[in-house]
Amino acid sequence: MGDRRVAFAAAEHAGGEAGRYEKLYSMLLDAIPSSVLLIDRQTRIVSANRNFIEKAQRSESETVGHRIDTVFPPAIVQHMDLVERIRSAFEDHTGTKGERMIYRAPGLATRIYYYSIIPFLWQGTVKHVMLLLEDVTEQVRLGEEARRAEGHLASVVESASDIVLSTDIDGRILTWNAAAERVSGYALREAEGRKFFELCAPRHRAEVQQAFGRARSGNGFGMAEWELATKAGSLVPVSWVGSVMKDDQARVVAVVAVGRDLTERRKFEAQLLQSQKLAALGVLAGGIAHEIRNPLSVSSSAAQFLLEDPNDPEFRRECAAKILAGIERAARIIENLLRFARPGAQPEMVRLDLMAVIRDAMTLAATQAAIQHVNIETEFPGDSVQVSGVPSLLQQVFLNLLLNALGAMPVAGLLRVTVDAVDAEAHVRISDTGCGMPAWEMEKIFDPFYTTRPVGQGTGLGLSICYSIVQQHFGVIEVESVEGEGSTFTVRLPRA
Repeated sequence: MGDRRVAFAAAEHAGGEAGRYEKLYSMLLDAIPSSVLLIDRQTRIVSANRNFIEKAQRSESETVGHRIDTVFPPAIVQHMDLVERIRSAFEDHTGTKGERMIYRAPGLATRIYYYSIIPFLWQGTVKHVMLLLEDVTEQVRLGEEARRAEGHLASVVESASDIVLSTDIDGRILTWNAAAERVSGYALREAEGRKFFELCAPRHRAEVQQAFGRARSGNGFGMAEWELATKAGSLVPVSWVGSVMKDDQARVVAVVAVGRDLTERRKFEAQLLQSQKLAALGVLAGGIAHEIRNPLSVSSSAAQFLLEDPNDPEFRRECAAKILAGIERAARIIENLLRFARPGAQPEMVRLDLMAVIRDAMTLAATQAAIQHVNIETEFPGDSVQVSGVPSLLQQVFLNLLLNALGAMPVAGLLRVTVDAVDAEAHVRISDTGCGMPAWEMEKIFDPFYTTRPVGQGTGLGLSICYSIVQQHFGVIEVESVEGEGSTFTVRLPRA
């Protein structure tokens, strides 16, 4: 009797253990994110995990105990030869791995699965076969979108008119679009694997290597202009922009460079420059003809009177004086032209007191200011401001600016002269309360022969010569003006 109780207790314990393991097995199957079916020799489904029940929209009672060909649609069973594959797994102990299956449950969208048939052996016999279904619908969709995006991007790169290439971190070419082939003459197979700097002009190669060295540290090389050496041996000017590609761990894995062929742009710039030169030459020639014609006309008329041998000595002297005045005026115009035409000739400069030069120029302009009832105000620093220059040329600049300011105020006004020492520069500002200038006129005031004065009262070379002299002194001349309120000219010169 005691032995029976022990045996019954052992059986009850074994049954409890089996139930616990069965429950654990069921929980494990339900936790798997794939669909799992266990099938017997009659191709009946012994168990189905939660993933399959939910995906197939079938209840457990409609699945477990039913044959596989009644659970899956007939079209799938026939197309995939599912029943024969399961029977073959029982008889030949061979499974199926990584086959693709398209499955559509009633009322649901089509799903794509990769399935495997796995035989379970026990003591040399296959007791059950497992059908494992992995839903890859989303992965396939994303893969197709990625391929479409990749194809679109490749099409954009290939159809781009600019050079687009990529290199590894050492500068070896990986990709090379059609524009790169067209400009360089090298096909991708000829350029692939070569160092990018090898395809640049020799004088740029060191700079290119340095730029790619900076790119390896995580920074693109920004913008640069490097000539590309073509297969034919010519050099093509190219403007480059470079950026780096990083992986998901922020490591630099490649460099992308986009280059624009500047050949046509350089031709256009050369043509534009040539047309600007011709236009400037036309303006210059017209100005010279206009300015010199006036004194020559006066001199010619006076000479014709002298040829008539007039008896009046006073009239003869007057004619001679007009001829002399005309010749002197023409000589001054030519002298100014020569000075304007030789801005590169560097005169001998000395260290000088800028304040003394400005005061001398103001003394020369003071009489004209008094006649026009223009008040002059100054604001000078207490200490001397030293610059390097030619006193007579700088005096000519400031006198011209002072007279121009007075010309803008024919009847009364205020002329203000300010000198500041700012860091390594001396700033001289000459301001007036005259008529001012519109913006379009300010763009032309430094052009030769441009003047707003009446005919015969100015050659239009004054400000052009001032601009040239200031440049010779390594300085800058600027203007600010408001129409109807006045103008301010600022001369900035380096301090000695």
